Amino acid sequence: MKLIAEILIAIVAAEHLYILWLEMFAWTTRARKTFKSFPAELFEQTKPMAANQGLYNGFLAAGSIWSLLIQDALWAQHVSIFFLSCVIIAGLYGAYSVQRSIFFVQALPAIIALIAVLLAW
Repeated sequence: MKLIAEILIAIVAAEHLYILWLEMFAWTTRARKTFKSFPAELFEQTKPMAANQGLYNGFLAAGSIWSLLIQDALWAQHVSIFFLSCVIIAGLYGAYSVQRSIFFVQALPAIIALIAVLLAW
């Protein structure tokens, strides 16, 4: 079960690295195809804001990856719980304030990973 939890944490981290890339480096190109509900004329104007959001997603990814590198099992569990909880809260807020699909894309994978973490240790 611990391996499954670690794989799920890695998936959550990879997703947030992808979001970092979209928001920081591909906001006016690839992100237009991903964020279809966002008005096309606002992509250029909101580039700095999107890059800032991407940076926050990078921190979520970094914390999740860090939890996978910690040797002490209890410490690794605590760090993974913290960062997965941050992802869940961000996903819930995004679903509430921006678009409901954010729950399924961001919060739900982190919820599943968190359950796996809690069952694994």
